[in-house]
Order: sequence, then C-alpha cells, then structure tokens
Amino acid sequence: KVLGLRMHPLNEWITNQVLTRKEFADKLDISVATLSRYLSRDRVPKPEIMRKIIEATGGAITPENFYFIGNYKDVQFKKSFFGTHLLSIEVLNANEITSILDRSEYFIKPYENLLNSQKNYKNRTLINLFFEDSTRTKTSFELAAKRLGMNVINMQIETSSIRKGESLIDTAMTLNAMHPDILVIRHSLSGVPHLLADKVRCAVINAGDGQHEHPTQALLDALVIRRRKGKIKGLKVAICGDIAHSRVARSNIKLLTTMGAKVNVIAPKTLMPNGIENLGARIYNDMKKGLENTDIVMILRLQHERMHGSYIPSPREYFRFYGLDIIKLGYAKRDALVMHPGPINRGIEIDSQLADDIDRTLILEQVELGVAIRMSVIEHLISNTEN
Repeated sequence: KVLGLRMHPLNEWITNQVLTRKEFADKLDISVATLSRYLSRDRVPKPEIMRKIIEATGGAITPENFYFIGNYKDVQFKKSFFGTHLLSIEVLNANEITSILDRSEYFIKPYENLLNSQKNYKNRTLINLFFEDSTRTKTSFELAAKRLGMNVINMQIETSSIRKGESLIDTAMTLNAMHPDILVIRHSLSGVPHLLADKVRCAVINAGDGQHEHPTQALLDALVIRRRKGKIKGLKVAICGDIAHSRVARSNIKLLTTMGAKVNVIAPKTLMPNGIENLGARIYNDMKKGLENTDIVMILRLQHERMHGSYIPSPREYFRFYGLDIIKLGYAKRDALVMHPGPINRGIEIDSQLADDIDRTLILEQVELGVAIRMSVIEHLISNTEN
C-alpha cells in the first residue's frame, strides 16, 4: 500500500513476476530510487521511460492504468506541489514543470480515450472570466474543462454587472458564492489574478494579466519544444519582437531558464524593457547576432493595445530590421524551428510565406497542444485543492 491507496499496478506486476525492484529498474536503465518515486506517485515518468515500461511489461502496463485514471482518488501528485493557484511561472521549479508537461502527454489522445477522465470531474465547475479579447486561450480552457467532463461557465463581461458599476471584488464575491472549482481570469491590469486569489475559495489560473505573465502559454510552448526537440535543457532560444509589452516573453524566459535553456531576447531599444536581463536572458538589438546558433526562434507580435505613443518608425521599417523571414532565419541553426503565440501580424513580425511553412513553424502545434496542457494544469490544481 502507498499513502493508504491500493498498490500501484506496476508494483503489482513486478510482485507477480517475482522480480525485485532493482531487477526491473535495471531493465529501464534507471535507479531503484527513481523507480520507487514512480511507484509512490511522487514522480511521473518521462515519455521515453514510459515506452520502456510498456515494452518491459509486454503491454500489461500502459499510461491508462499507470496513472489510475479510472478512479480520481488514485490520481496523486506531489502533495507540496505549487499550491492551489497558478498565477506565475516563477512559483514552479523544474520538477513541477516536468510533472505538468509529462501529464499533458497522456491527454494528447483522441477524445474517446478520455471518457474515464470525464467521470472524475462531472460535478466540477470552471468559470472563464476574460476582461480582454481572446480566441485561443479562452476556447482552449473551455475545451480542456469539457474534455475532463466539467461544467463550464463563460462570463459575458459586456452584459455582466461589471458594466453596471459592480467592482471587481464584488464580482469575485458573487462568483465565490457559486462555489466554482476553477476560476480562469484574464485582465489588462497586472496583479488582478493575485487579488482574486486572496478573495475566492477556489483555484485561480492566470490566463494573462497586463504585461506581467501568461503561465499556461509558456507551459504549452515548453511542451511543443520538448516534443519536437526531445529536450529543453541545453537549447538556445531566441525571443524576438515586442519584449516590453509581452507577458508571454516574461513567462517563457522564466520557464526556459528554469529548465536549463539559454534565452536571447531581441528587440529595438524602444521595445526592450529595463531589467529584463535580471530574468536570465541576454539582450540583443541586432537580429543577426541574437539569432546566431539558436534552436528555436519565438516571434512576438507588436502589442499595439498596450502602447501609448510611437515605439517604431513604421510597420514597414520594423519588418525590415526585426520581422522574421527566410533570410534572417538563416542566421539560426539549419534545423531551427519558429514559434508564435498568435495572433499573427503577417508582413510585420513574420513573413507570410514563412508563417505557412509547416516544416519550419510550430504555430498550429502550439494551438493544438494548448488543450492538453490546460487539462493537466486543471487536474493538478484540483488534486492540490483536495489535498
């Protein structure tokens, strides 16, 4: 027994085969300590280890029974995980990020394979509270929650009491009275998710606050990179564009450096914020130097809605020096891949032909994997809340 629960299926299989843990660990080429962490649910195997487990057990152990999806109470995560909210990447360590990414791998499957997961969350409720326009993130959270079997409420801000003068705190108290399990919020002011987290009795997910952070975007970007490159540690990533107004840039810098990647930020001086180097990034104002020998090129759009004044001479001039095209991409490694969180401004931050090149860009994969990463985050938070 582990934590008062029934024996882990893999542990049961090892016992039935009259094997010792050391003998099985040797088959996987891992330590006994690592195997013990898997069996105590303190660590989730990486995809390559999961494949070895499937092979070593002749298919008797699969992700479906390894993760105990048939019974929610058996889904255990590290009890001291990042807490009951996801407000910022900086609260996560490398192991916690890996746990979210690994769990997302399970959800990258056809919808019919998730029926057992739906049973676990059918009485749960997620509320989307978006004070800014959103297509990808809002829809992604809605799909993620529905695929887990949750009830979803999309608050219509334009027709809500907020338009009648209700304060944000009053809105929080009203939502709190509805007893949701997850509150997903996006707001133009930095710190609003943190404010609500102190006022409500449910898990709060920051879906983007001002120029501060966008944690789930950074997590899904990390998942895309890991799936295509096989790792994050040791990679060289360039983030190019409007760094000054980008919450995506800040979250990605924090996550990538935590996971052992090297990060370059490239922008004109007018779009480069003071102190960004304190997050561990190296600053460049020249595309050729900043892109040299990089594995991933992440392009950011110009955040016109957050700009007060003129930051660039003209869109045409900006594209000439900082817009990514096939020539500038040639400064990076030959197999470098391009990412963009969307929406895309073609001909301003990226060449239209390059944006449509599925062999070089990961833009559609970023959209596709957003649902899986958010399912993983929701599941972790609900587990933490129960614990």
